[in-house]
Amino acid sequence: MTNQEQYTQIILQRLDEAETDLRSQWANPVSTRTRHFVLDNVFSEALCAQIYDAFPKDGNGFYDRATFREKKRTSADLKAYAAILGDVTHAYQDPRVVSRIADICDMADQKIEPDPKLYAGGLSMMFQGDFLNPHIDNSHDSSRERYRRLNILYYPAPDWSLENGGNFELWNDDQTVPKTLVSLTNRLVVMETNKDSWHSVSKVVVDRPRCCVSNYYFSSISPDSTDYFHVTSFTGRPEETVKRTLGAVDNALRNFVSKTLKTGRGTSLMNKDENR
Repeated sequence: MTNQEQYTQIILQRLDEAETDLRSQWANPVSTRTRHFVLDNVFSEALCAQIYDAFPKDGNGFYDRATFREKKRTSADLKAYAAILGDVTHAYQDPRVVSRIADICDMADQKIEPDPKLYAGGLSMMFQGDFLNPHIDNSHDSSRERYRRLNILYYPAPDWSLENGGNFELWNDDQTVPKTLVSLTNRLVVMETNKDSWHSVSKVVVDRPRCCVSNYYFSSISPDSTDYFHVTSFTGRPEETVKRTLGAVDNALRNFVSKTLKTGRGTSLMNKDENR
């Protein structure tokens, strides 16, 4: 059995063990309309530590993203790092895992598919002061043929707590009140993505990296049966009035450019927008 197959089997087992709770979480979101679930203790403590240890602690080789929208480092070049990072990433893309998660999320009939090209997916790291402002994800894959439907986020950083910052947040309709999901060690977060699934990551306050393995699932079927398109669209936190105004202008500009050029993402005057 390969390592990737071993990790796949572990994920499937944990999904099966927690199925009733996961289905309940998904069907009954609290303090947000965005459906989601969290699964803790995905792997053994030892395996989780190995995953974390494989991340370059200085972010070496990761692309540095720093705009008014976000500050973090990302990489989709899985071959540049220890094999365990690629094996875990691809375990979440295994058709059995995709099918199992889709079923738990009541999307068994939605033709949910993984993205081996890792468009916007892969590895991410956040360091002290890094953040990701409230946003909705770009609506499609790179070819604009499939809608983004699910975000699959796994957190291996050790001893992570609410006080560390860097926590995942889901927002209410007007982006004024967040629901915080702590980026706990060995936690998997699965959330739906659509026109209204506003989410963010709070600023990291500790002096050590917060790491994430990200996968995104797509479908040719629209979440609401309508034909729509938008780039990753940001706003500010409730107290960031300037960012909220700037975000509205920036989103409109990038949406216009992307629709005009028929590209998957808009191009900002400040930076190419990619959300990983």
